[in-house]
Amino acid sequence: MTVDVADGAARADSTGTRPTIAALTGADQVNTAFGVFLRSMVGLPFRGVDATAVTETGRYLGAFDGDRIVGGADSYTSDLVVPGGARVAHAAVTHVGVLPTHRRRGIVTALIERQLEDFAHRGEVVATLRASEAGIYERFGYGIASTARSLLVDTRRARLRESVVAQGSVRLADADADTELLAAVHRRTNGVGAIERPAGWWRLQELRRAADPTVHYVAVHSRDGVDEGYVIYRPRDTEAWFTSREKAIDVIDFVALTDAARFGLWRHLLDLDLVDVIHVGSAALDDPLPLALTDERAVELGAAHDETWLRLIDVEAALRARRFGDGPGVRIGVEDRRLPANTAVFEITAGAVTRSTRAAEATVDVATLAAAYLGGTTWRRLASAGRVDVHTGDAVNRLDRLFGTGTQPYSGTTF
Repeated sequence: MTVDVADGAARADSTGTRPTIAALTGADQVNTAFGVFLRSMVGLPFRGVDATAVTETGRYLGAFDGDRIVGGADSYTSDLVVPGGARVAHAAVTHVGVLPTHRRRGIVTALIERQLEDFAHRGEVVATLRASEAGIYERFGYGIASTARSLLVDTRRARLRESVVAQGSVRLADADADTELLAAVHRRTNGVGAIERPAGWWRLQELRRAADPTVHYVAVHSRDGVDEGYVIYRPRDTEAWFTSREKAIDVIDFVALTDAARFGLWRHLLDLDLVDVIHVGSAALDDPLPLALTDERAVELGAAHDETWLRLIDVEAALRARRFGDGPGVRIGVEDRRLPANTAVFEITAGAVTRSTRAAEATVDVATLAAAYLGGTTWRRLASAGRVDVHTGDAVNRLDRLFGTGTQPYSGTTF
């Protein structure tokens, strides 16, 4: 399918070797680009979706080969919680794809470079994405800033400790758990790495559930009349449900604003009749569930996998937004060849971040700084891997004291 390039948009050059990147206009262009994304991903099910319902006007970029859209990169307006609890302006990158016939022509590079420029122009401080291929995005300044793992819980062995006291109540909300109810809970999340879920994200989840023939169940935890968390789950293999030796459910979304909500929802899940196994696709590395059980082996921890790929669009603003630990300051040099305004030396102390004309005590590229920014990776590990150019002997120790956090960052949102 082809579409016309909007009036005023540049065309591909006469050699046809490098496509033109332009913001998409109109439903036809957006739907065509979304179709390109689905074709490039191969295994996604959303055929026939009106992409204008799940995207944000003005943020979808297209790559044009002549008049034909052959690639695209999209994003949502959002915010990201950083250490200390501040929320910074954030672009959630999604729908990046190129037709198989146009691979290895620099299209992704052109799209991402233009996208980074757009984010900077919008005043967005950071961007994040979830990478289908891990080898692509570091060269654009993205670093792995949070890591997650799956959980498999054997309900036949899992019992909450007596010290985990029930506080509040759980109600079933299968019929009335509309998007606004869920979104109202989620938008109050304040864990480091959490993002605001945009309207287009919520609409896509509605379409997913509507297209899935398997019933979804919703339970909401409340205390003193205030909703503090919810869980969405569904059964596996319903055709063999009554003959299966191991009946299982999948947890689709788990949001808890408090420990009371977390374990109130887990008490609900563990008390479900006919359920032997609970699969949780994504949980924080330091999720406390195993420690709350009398038998920690009732939880099988999956392998850790990258979750948040973070890009610092405005390094100075990002550093000033987060809280730092106590200890002596350090001067860190940052190199950013994609957004040169970020290339500078920053003096970081517990109370301030300033640009400095003095020599750096350690130097990193912007992707390495992103990996440490939320506290999910220590500077010691990065230095051991050769990713920190250390000029002063104790600089790494000081960086770890400044950037250290008490918890692992975690988003819990895929987009």
